Parts: sequence; structure tokens; C-alpha cells
Amino acid sequence: MYDERFVTPMRMELTQIGVEEMRTPQEVDAKLKDTHGTTLVVVNSVCGCAARNARPAVARAIQHDARPDQLTTVFAGQDVEAVQRARSYFTGYAPSSPQIALMKDGQVVYMLERHQIEGRTAEDIAKDLTRAFDKYCEKTAAA
Repeated sequence: MYDERFVTPMRMELTQIGVEEMRTPQEVDAKLKDTHGTTLVVVNSVCGCAARNARPAVARAIQHDARPDQLTTVFAGQDVEAVQRARSYFTGYAPSSPQIALMKDGQVVYMLERHQIEGRTAEDIAKDLTRAFDKYCEKTAAA
């Protein structure tokens, strides 16, 4: 486990823009089990590709006209049980960090895994996310 003092700023990069943390398996189930609508689940990480690519891409993508109903995150290497529970909803996908899932009515409809994030720009990743948002999410007045 990482020192919380080290991880807090990385958590805040997402929570400050309205992404809700899930730190326990119970919180994960409350947000993901039997849900309706769309939910973005960001598996956050201390790695460089999360800092340089994934978190900035999420911040950019959620400014789009169409966006998920819920924005959530778990932190790999920190909230271990919550991450394991979140990944249990990602049927057919291997664990990776970072990882960004778009779920609709409780099922994964789009996934970005580490190998699709690492080495790419935040702008390109955000474009991938917004294309998925256009396909699966409703336009919001919040954007």
C-alpha cells in the first residue's frame, strides 16, 4: 500500500472535478450493482501514465456534451478490496492500472486498458472516451 499522503493529491485530481471515490466493496456495490444508466469507472493509479494520460483525459472528456450519469473511481494499490470488487464487474477484461470502464445498466460497454492508455496523449484518450460517451450516454446540461 502506498502512503496516503502521497496518494491524496492523485485522488483529488479526480474528486475535485466531480468523480466520486469508492473506497470499500460496499461503496462499489452501491454504485455499480443493479444500476441503470451510465457509469464511468476509473481505476486510478500512481503510475506515470495515470498522471500524464488517464486522469487528464478523464477531466477533458467529462466536459463533453454527452457524458455518463455517474462518475466514479477506485485507487489501485491503495483501496485493494474496492478495486477487486470494481474489477469483478469488468467481465472479460484483465485487471490493469490505470483502466477506464464505461458501464451501461450494469454492463461494461466500453473499456480502455493500460495498453490503450500508456504512451498516448491525454487528448487522444479523451477523444476515445467522448466517442464512447456519444454512443452510450445522454447529453447533459452540466457540460
